[in-house]
Amino acid sequence: MSNIVTVGYMTEGSTDKRFLETIIMKTVEEMAFHCEGQIDVYDPIFIGSPKNQDFIAQVINAAKTAYNSGIFILCVHVDSDHISDKNVMDRKITPAIDALNEFTDGICKVVVPIVPVTMSEAWILADKELFKAEIGTSLSDESLKINKNPETVANPKALIEEALRIAQEDLPRRRDKLTIGELYQPIGQKISIEKLNNLSSFQKFKKSLEEAFKALNYKN
Repeated sequence: MSNIVTVGYMTEGSTDKRFLETIIMKTVEEMAFHCEGQIDVYDPIFIGSPKNQDFIAQVINAAKTAYNSGIFILCVHVDSDHISDKNVMDRKITPAIDALNEFTDGICKVVVPIVPVTMSEAWILADKELFKAEIGTSLSDESLKINKNPETVANPKALIEEALRIAQEDLPRRRDKLTIGELYQPIGQKISIEKLNNLSSFQKFKKSLEEAFKALNYKN
């Protein structure tokens, strides 16, 4: 008889939801593949939280929903908004986990942080060839100004928008220009774990997921 992994996730915004869903699924599947015995992985379930609440309250509400929905692991996304994730970990993630641990029952306590540096758009640039294919350009990384480690860029979203502008100047005129909002879902679906592994923030996500599997006794 196989084991089951059910994963819920909460995100900062709607574009993050579209981008991260398949990435979470693929990463969980890879983790399950390297465990002993068969583990069936269900599609991740998005858990929304009222945005008028503070971060800890949002996590608590999501963790209660996860528990009531039979979800084993709750992935919590928040951008670092800095080249280091220390501030977000110290002021948001750790206090939220501490708050969950104060509950004795009725809440999911297996939490996996997803903290891109500096924002989830940096993960879009983990595979620059895929990015260029999606925006339909053969220009070089240098011409598009994306020839750098995306985790060293203060505003990768602005970098992507500038690359889009440059790329579309090089293409025949079109009535509707491609926008960054159209990239999140297809790149999230197509980007490989191998490419994401080059980013330190993704490696931390994978490490936290491994700890979650150990907490569930799915991995030694």
